Amino acid sequence: MDAFVVKMAEFIKVEMVTDLAHDFEHVRRVVRNATQLCSAEKANEWVVMPAVWLHDCLTLAKDHPKRSSSSIMAADKALVFLAKIDYPAEHFDHIHHAIVAHSYSADITPKSLEACVVQDADRLDAIGAVGIARCLQVGSALQRRLYEPDDPFALYREVDDAQFTLDHFYQKLLKIEETMHTDEAKREARIRTDFMHHFIRQIRQEINF
Repeated sequence: MDAFVVKMAEFIKVEMVTDLAHDFEHVRRVVRNATQLCSAEKANEWVVMPAVWLHDCLTLAKDHPKRSSSSIMAADKALVFLAKIDYPAEHFDHIHHAIVAHSYSADITPKSLEACVVQDADRLDAIGAVGIARCLQVGSALQRRLYEPDDPFALYREVDDAQFTLDHFYQKLLKIEETMHTDEAKREARIRTDFMHHFIRQIRQEINF
């Protein structure tokens, strides 16, 4: 496995189109998450490891009209690469599904333990302190305002994270905990979600709302 991992890491460094929230360090964090979850859940690392290393080998921008198809294209690209390095082909179908199902925007239910691990590992990186930092990076890159000045916490309006970064917490980030599958990920997601709630409470205090 180690020799394959080296090749996967080299491939992803070259092939992934990085943005502020999806770079090589994101991949490394997801791999670390998945390694821990894989061990705790006794999942098949021969499916999990290539899926997490390659899950973002192709990504489309957050505001791209075909964003929901990004994970399918990544899965197809990953299998072409794995075939070239003679990775055991008996795992291909499960790897493909795990990569496709990891995407939040694709909204696909994982059908295997390994796909659950990959999805949980990726979503953990979207919440907590790192998740907040990534959210702010993306909001800045897309030139979104931090919050709507008259109703910052969307108490009397529809949330709109295309316009306001803080709305993304209500539209997605605070809901991620509910989507976790594995016990270990559920425990960690609770901690990270609590941190995000604390962050929002602090913002509320600082803007004197």
